Amino acid sequence: MAAMKLLLSQARRQSLARPFSSPFPQIIRLFSSSPSSDPNPNPPPPNESPKKLEPVSYAAKPSEDLSRLTREEIRYTKDSPSLTPVSYAQRVAPLPEDRVVSEEDRERTPEEVEAERKRIESENRARRRFLRATAVEEDTSSLPLPTLLKPELRHGKKPIFDLMEAIREIKGNAKAKFDETLEAHVRLGIEKGRSELIVRGTLALPHSVKKDVRVAFFAEGSDAEDAKAAGADVVGGLELIEEILKSGKIDFDRCLATPKMMPRVYKISRILNNHGLMPNPKQGSVTKDVMKAVKDAKAGHTKFRMDKTSILHVPLGKMSFPEDALRENVGAFMNALLLAKPAGLKKTSKYAGYVNAFHLCSTMGKGYPVSIQSLSRAADHYTKLQLK
Repeated sequence: MAAMKLLLSQARRQSLARPFSSPFPQIIRLFSSSPSSDPNPNPPPPNESPKKLEPVSYAAKPSEDLSRLTREEIRYTKDSPSLTPVSYAQRVAPLPEDRVVSEEDRERTPEEVEAERKRIESENRARRRFLRATAVEEDTSSLPLPTLLKPELRHGKKPIFDLMEAIREIKGNAKAKFDETLEAHVRLGIEKGRSELIVRGTLALPHSVKKDVRVAFFAEGSDAEDAKAAGADVVGGLELIEEILKSGKIDFDRCLATPKMMPRVYKISRILNNHGLMPNPKQGSVTKDVMKAVKDAKAGHTKFRMDKTSILHVPLGKMSFPEDALRENVGAFMNALLLAKPAGLKKTSKYAGYVNAFHLCSTMGKGYPVSIQSLSRAADHYTKLQLK
């Protein structure tokens, strides 16, 4: 900084020492109103070079108190004292053996650890003895009995009931003024939109509500006679088909047919489908066993069919039925459900991948999940009853 100031002062002196000469002397004379003398009467010869000014250096005035100057200013000060180097003490990282260990951080020996464990156990035993002694002395007659409150699992899984337990719960909670119906809701493990894996069928409940069911049977010859003998209300062949085709009226509740008559029955398939009466081999309404088919139809068969969400909704009796009767109805439904299992469902077990969930409920009551094991036992029990 001091050197820079020195250079600037020398340049200022040189500029002041050299006289100013105008580059346009003739023009100044022409435009001047009065005669003036030449500012430079003795110009130097053209060949003579101007004299150079020698630089003048002045000794820096030392400060009276050098302690006030910074280290940077002392560097540019003449006759300044030499700067003494600053040295710092050497720092070395402490070694593990040099570290001072307190009493708490010191590693304990196995004997000390064992002694500490025994001391804690003795304190715990003394505390328990004190609590037992105080509990005996207190009068507990006025204290309320402890109760265990079970938390309500709103988002958790519901407990799964046994079949008989679920039936008892449903019958106990059926408080409607009318005779409620026992309903089964089954969620199947079949993908939506798989029309080739649709589940449908008919079910003859061993204990059903008796009602008059009008049965029509499309048959000819000996099959027609057997149908009349079995109790069919409407029996006919081609003439019955033509009559229905002309009038379009249906006066029966169930419709059966033999395999030979099915090509002719297709003429009135639109009329029968509108009423849900078209014979179907999967539902057992197209059969050669005329006598059994008519008797089952008169007994009141229950149809079931999987909806678009792969769920079955089937009525299985009334709340006025005994518990054993409702159990047999559920067993019969499970047996029919296994018979209606699609062949394309790739599962080896009976219910694995087929029946995912089974719920029972009344018409106005809540649902109860039922275990698959109890349903399998009910189906086996129904099969044994049929074999007797």
